Amino acid sequence: MDKKFYITTAIDYTDEVIHIGHLYQKTIADALARYHRLLGEKVFFLTGTDEHGGKVEEAAIKAGFGGKEKDFVDQITLADKKAQESLEVSFNRFIRTTDKDHVKFCLKFWEKVEKNGDIYLGEYDGIYCEGCEGFIHKSDLIDGKCPYHPNKDPKTIKEKNYFFKLSKYSQFLKDYLNEHSEFVWPEGRRKEMLSFIDQGLEDIPISRQRIKWGIPVPNDPGQTIYVWFDALINYLTGDPGGFWPADIHILGKDNARFHAILWPAMLKSAGYELPKTILVNGFLSLNGQKISKSLGNIIPTEDLIKQFGADGLRFYLLKTKSIDTDGDINLDKIKETYNADLANGLGNLVARISKLCEKENLEFSLGEKLSFSPKVAEKIKTFALNKALTIIWEKITEENKRISENKPWELTEEKLSQFLKESVKNIRQIAFDLQPFLPKTAEKILTQFSGPKIKAGSALFPRI
Repeated sequence: MDKKFYITTAIDYTDEVIHIGHLYQKTIADALARYHRLLGEKVFFLTGTDEHGGKVEEAAIKAGFGGKEKDFVDQITLADKKAQESLEVSFNRFIRTTDKDHVKFCLKFWEKVEKNGDIYLGEYDGIYCEGCEGFIHKSDLIDGKCPYHPNKDPKTIKEKNYFFKLSKYSQFLKDYLNEHSEFVWPEGRRKEMLSFIDQGLEDIPISRQRIKWGIPVPNDPGQTIYVWFDALINYLTGDPGGFWPADIHILGKDNARFHAILWPAMLKSAGYELPKTILVNGFLSLNGQKISKSLGNIIPTEDLIKQFGADGLRFYLLKTKSIDTDGDINLDKIKETYNADLANGLGNLVARISKLCEKENLEFSLGEKLSFSPKVAEKIKTFALNKALTIIWEKITEENKRISENKPWELTEEKLSQFLKESVKNIRQIAFDLQPFLPKTAEKILTQFSGPKIKAGSALFPRI
């Protein structure tokens, strides 16, 4: 029986089209999904869109879609899906929280939690951040602003809501986080969650009274289910059968509390197993600034792909920073990295060896079936994708150096044949290791070097 691997990304709000900061996370998930597929595992990769809530309702009204929110989110979702596909993100399902099966499952989940005695009607009087779509504490504010949405003024709201008994699960969450060190990665985020629990968990509203664009609360159509309660359940809806619990949830650091505290408590209440690992990624900025529509600094993804190619952009995103740290997008740096590592490094290596092979009209026996280099596999397993790529590029550098030092064009026919056989073997291994990261490029190289004869092809990465 094939081993199963279930990986999910955070689903994105449909108040605006996703940008490269969101796509960075999808690229991480895609690399991990592709890696596990290449191990022969049965992989299910879920991504999608979060389409309900006040934030989306307000955006629809501003765009002239008041009362036609579904038409509005249809447009955004189509653009989001195309953006992921353009970056070669190989999801198995693109889920939408407006999907009929999700709405149905969400209502059943609510009923399970309610049956467990964990939902009650109360009144919320406090602060709400529309950017987060979250109820927040005054102590979380910095200079009166949400740290993740400083350009939005938090709202003070007072309304009747249904509450989830989050406080009931404080000890359970604390024990679970202490006993399962792999549950939240990196370790610093796990400790952050424990610290937050130690401050005391309060029950959380899970419905909204004044938001119409959402799933109606069972038996109370005057209330809609809180967008986070609704959205988190997508991971269960999206399971095609037999994949839960998820192996990895990937999400941004601003969503860590929802996934590492609220979600496990919800699952425990409803009687489900918890996901195995919550992988928290850092943010991307653009030239040192937060990427934001309001700042007017969003570069369309299609423009970046047109200039650098999907694999060129993927390489920069995955190579230049570790998953857990913040990073920066800089067009000059992308160009510099592209020319140095892809055009001059990998592209030059493939071109030099393929031309020599074609010139000498050599035939090659491909030999053993390829598998991941142990060092590369180890780095991927520990989520050090940037270090895995560093190891691969060290091999590329070594191979280019071997060519320069041995000057194969000056070797005798017999020595040249042996030299090229070794180079072909090394290039095929490099290409195999590259498959999770640069899928189209790796496929081209493996096809080009599939033998028995090798011919020169067009440049993999023309200099910019």
